[in-house]
Amino acid sequence: MKPFVINRHGRLVFPANFLGELDFSVLDTLEQFTAVIGRDFEAKAPTGTDILARAESGSYPGRFELLRDLGQNLFWANRFSIPMFDKRPTRWRDVPRSREDVFLPVLVPWKEGERKVAAVADAYHRLPATFDAATEDKVFGLLFDLFRHKLHHATELPPIKPTVAEFLADPEALTFVLPDHDPDYPVFRADEILDADEKVPELEALMRWAMVLHNQYPWDRSRTELRPPSAIGDDDFVIVFHPRNRDVAAFINRVKSVRARDTTPSPVPAARGPIEASAPVRPYPPVRVREAFAIQPVLEALAIIRGEHVCDNTDVIRNSSFSWSPMSADEISAKTGIDQRRYTSRELEHLALDAARAALAHAGRRPEEIGAVLVSTCTSNRLIPSVSTWLSGELGLLQTHASVDLVAACAGLPYGLAEAVRLLQEVDRPVLLVCVEKFSDKIGSVRTSRMIFGDGAAALVVAPGGPGASGDVDVVQTYASGPWSEVNSIIWPNPEFDNDITVYGPEVKALVQRYLGQMIDELGAQDDPQQPDRSLLEGIELIVPHQANKTMILGLAGKAGLSADQLYFNIETMGNVSAASIPIAMHDAVRDGVIDRPMRVFAPGFGAGAVGGYAVLRIDPAIVADEVVWQGSGAADGESVAASRVAGTTSDDVRVAFGE
Repeated sequence: MKPFVINRHGRLVFPANFLGELDFSVLDTLEQFTAVIGRDFEAKAPTGTDILARAESGSYPGRFELLRDLGQNLFWANRFSIPMFDKRPTRWRDVPRSREDVFLPVLVPWKEGERKVAAVADAYHRLPATFDAATEDKVFGLLFDLFRHKLHHATELPPIKPTVAEFLADPEALTFVLPDHDPDYPVFRADEILDADEKVPELEALMRWAMVLHNQYPWDRSRTELRPPSAIGDDDFVIVFHPRNRDVAAFINRVKSVRARDTTPSPVPAARGPIEASAPVRPYPPVRVREAFAIQPVLEALAIIRGEHVCDNTDVIRNSSFSWSPMSADEISAKTGIDQRRYTSRELEHLALDAARAALAHAGRRPEEIGAVLVSTCTSNRLIPSVSTWLSGELGLLQTHASVDLVAACAGLPYGLAEAVRLLQEVDRPVLLVCVEKFSDKIGSVRTSRMIFGDGAAALVVAPGGPGASGDVDVVQTYASGPWSEVNSIIWPNPEFDNDITVYGPEVKALVQRYLGQMIDELGAQDDPQQPDRSLLEGIELIVPHQANKTMILGLAGKAGLSADQLYFNIETMGNVSAASIPIAMHDAVRDGVIDRPMRVFAPGFGAGAVGGYAVLRIDPAIVADEVVWQGSGAADGESVAASRVAGTTSDDVRVAFGE
């Protein structure tokens, strides 16, 4: 997990965006690793030659652009060492000669280094300040000191450095050498990096880059030389590279063992051809609830809770990763329709519990009245017990007919309602449906995901209507699957992206367009159960879609014949909360006075796994509970923690459970 941090200024900080750490436990081959490095460190980074050309041609409009290029170039120059190694200046006489886990960098002298350094210095001093001259000077001081003392060429660097024995075996190899070393050479503490505070978001990001890069060279760079083995004295210092952790060491051993066993190149797997998706033998008709079921569902309560931390677009820019291309806060708004999203420091299940308690209280329902608990989520880290069974226990339900987690991503509400309606027929008692997501610890440095996703929960009480009740749900429909590319358009965990959640935009847009068109066609083809002389589409009063990407949804809705004034969005302030997005938006539509009376709502959802679905339902403002606002550590979390098993499993526990 990659959580955020709240620094001493009360701002969100995303360490994964600038520390460059990778999870080596998911990397099996050197090819996988170099592909990740190519994407995260190389793709956006200019070479020294690129910077030279831009500086000498006058292509930089201001200092910020030059500083950004310098930072990305220096991350690129450290592309293998940052994720893999700790660098430790060590007296040569004390360096182990035969260990397999101690390495030395072998370097090639930098071509045209003096010319490149001079061009950068001249360009910086000629260029105007972009945002704030004093801050830009501080960043330049840190970055330029590294750039001018780099000494070595960075285009070709081996991912795995030579061992000391391998270095000694090559008399022409060159490595870093210092005549002496101050062990107290100043570096930035972790809290200093997290607490970087600049008025301009773009410069705050660059300041963190510069601080992290400074720490990559914890020695006097001005006295560093490149020398061969024969020119290193016993009292000289060399820069020894040590694996950062056991996962890195294990990865290096895996790669080396493969090389030792087989020196022939691995066969390249045959490219996988596209899998043709076959249409079903006949369409799946929407479920018309009044006609299909005897017991009609009545919505008794809707309660929500949002993540307690606001992450606005300037926070995203303050945390710009070195792997991102430039983008402003306004550009994020224009591309996504999102101005802010909400994050939580709490566990996902605690959000679910707070929303569930509020919904039950608003409905006036006791735990023993609940027949089933459904939880729609695609971001839970909890498998055993599932969130729904854990929630049942926390609510004091001795037994339910079913407590089930549903993984239907952004179609979580339609899927959950469809299952709740079916369960009502079996249990004839209220069903608790909770939609909850926590994305903030699954994003890492992937910019698309960081711009879009947020955290939150909503809970609904779906009760059986009495004799003759018309119910609140007219139609439910669910879909899944499609072309292979659409099914895999959103992936989590994705080992190719350090297990972060990743979104492939064109494929997502394709599946949304496919499903939205199908939904509109189905609504237009059905008669309105309440007024058969018109279509169900004509009977819709408001559309509350899954809050995926406002710009995209409005464009596709227009193509489907819908106007912007028919749709309600709260994505500007919530981001995309997947399964929870539609019910939270319904709550906000009541809060904003858009739903000011019992109103028929069309709620379409679509997303990861090429799932989709919709519900046509009646939302009465009276079902909406007061919003749950978490005030910090309190009874709700305290009780949950106290009820959880703290001690580890013992042999006595096993004997009691299974007997001996």
